[in-house]
Amino acid sequence: MVNLKIDDKKVCVPEGTTILDAAKQAGIDIPTLCFLKDINEVGDCRMCIVEVEGRRGFATSCIQTVEEGMVVHTHTPNVLEARHMILDLIISNHSKDCLTCTRSGNCELQDLAIKFNVLDIEFQGERTEHKIDDKSPSIVRDFNKCILCRRCVAACKNVQEIGAIDCINRGFESCISTTYDHSLNDVNCTFCGQCIEACPTGALHEKENINDVWAKLKDPDTFVVVQTAPSVRVTLGEEFGMEIGTNVTGKMVSALKHLGFDKVFDTNTGADFTIMEEATEFVKRFKENDNLPMTTSCCPGWVRFAEMEYPENLPHLSSCKSPHQMFGAIIKSYYAEKNNIDPSKIYVVSVMPCIAKKYESKREEMEVDGIRDVDAVITTRELSRMIKQANIEFDKLEDDTFDNPMGEATGAAAIFGVTGGVMEAALRTAYELITGEELQKLEFEEIRGEKGIKKATVKIGDKDVKVAVAHGLKNARKIMEEIKNGTADYSFVEVMACPGGCIMGGGQPIKNSKIRMTTDVGAKRAVAMYSIDERSTIRKSHENPVLKQIYKDYIGKPGEHKAHELLHTHYTPMEEYRI
Repeated sequence: MVNLKIDDKKVCVPEGTTILDAAKQAGIDIPTLCFLKDINEVGDCRMCIVEVEGRRGFATSCIQTVEEGMVVHTHTPNVLEARHMILDLIISNHSKDCLTCTRSGNCELQDLAIKFNVLDIEFQGERTEHKIDDKSPSIVRDFNKCILCRRCVAACKNVQEIGAIDCINRGFESCISTTYDHSLNDVNCTFCGQCIEACPTGALHEKENINDVWAKLKDPDTFVVVQTAPSVRVTLGEEFGMEIGTNVTGKMVSALKHLGFDKVFDTNTGADFTIMEEATEFVKRFKENDNLPMTTSCCPGWVRFAEMEYPENLPHLSSCKSPHQMFGAIIKSYYAEKNNIDPSKIYVVSVMPCIAKKYESKREEMEVDGIRDVDAVITTRELSRMIKQANIEFDKLEDDTFDNPMGEATGAAAIFGVTGGVMEAALRTAYELITGEELQKLEFEEIRGEKGIKKATVKIGDKDVKVAVAHGLKNARKIMEEIKNGTADYSFVEVMACPGGCIMGGGQPIKNSKIRMTTDVGAKRAVAMYSIDERSTIRKSHENPVLKQIYKDYIGKPGEHKAHELLHTHYTPMEEYRI
């Protein structure tokens, strides 16, 4: 252990601890900007500088480790003056459109400028000008707001191992860009959105579809349906000051009805359809030993990653569409026919935790008979902005319920939002399909948790079924390399592009570096997802009475012709993006 003093407080911490971490443990706040715990710890911005007695200059606290007897001062006049100057320099080359920026009110640069009373910019000189890249269906790059902190680069390169962006050029010409400054749409970007979650400003944000949705809500000739993903209900409340992981299902539904949607349905019902199709597909493949391991296909970021970098492995992917795409297809076929509504007059809006869903909804494969499954995708953040625009007091809303029959879902569907959840839901159904016996213990604890790759052997009848769960594309790559090399001995694999799964998706509420340093956001959200499952009356997808009726009346059996026509898809190799 190392003993030191920070602002006259005695501190004892393990060897190798940074001054920043030591200060945090002592309850002393040191401002940061480029720092992002476990992701970007490079000391570039120098907002975290401190004075150390006996040393010349300042020490960068996020990278400087403690030493025995060290005496640290974090808020001396010299330190405060230097931080103020650093902010001046950063802001001098930063766009000033805070009033119209999507990150206004949740911008770490803005927060620091207020904290340090930066009212006038001392350094008024030439500014770099960057063209805005909005070619992607998912992400907008506005590097006029970039502060070169490199957090986005670290998230893309170190967390996801994609490397679609990096810092190029030197000096005043330095910027974050792609290969040959191409659009994100034209490089190996998977649209996972982890760069957005890492960005402290508005340099990266989702491509908004709010205006399109408002226009359709005002159109009396359009029947506007909204569906909400499993994880949105445990994250939306954070946008209104509620505790991380608060389940706001009832208030969310109420808000959507106040916004004017004709029907409010639950994507969890679509997740139950996914399990019916995916579990059926897995059982068939398992019995026939065909293209094993089978991997899940409900994450569009993961699918795009596989199409770009592992086209030879595409036969291993399930052919199932993702839950919201399946559900959109059901709404525009079965539901339209049952309620005598022209499918071309139905506009389906999906509220998703994910910006890759925006890209997915526009894929050529996601339509049936020329009718798009889903017309617009908005993120959790976009929904919160719509609620605020409508002047709805979210916290004061009375709870409401999803519209039936498309609002009935199981606990198995709810856990789709967390890593391991799709696998667990599928195994609950696959077990009973294979054995014909009732599964007694529904929880598969061995595939839960935050470990990057989780492996387990599941006993199904007299068969040992090896499964794996990977979240984050860095871990997905490891699994795909095993499959490519013929060393994978799994039968079934779940992959989610975002670390933690959908609860930590690129469209979820953005948490600043301070919160991420002290709080396990993913764990809190995951607890909420599992609690929904535990409280559910029905916890197996194949026991959903709505699905049973729709299969009986309209689709037929899972995996057969009608099901494939509506609920399955194919993939497109994109070898030109291989790195």
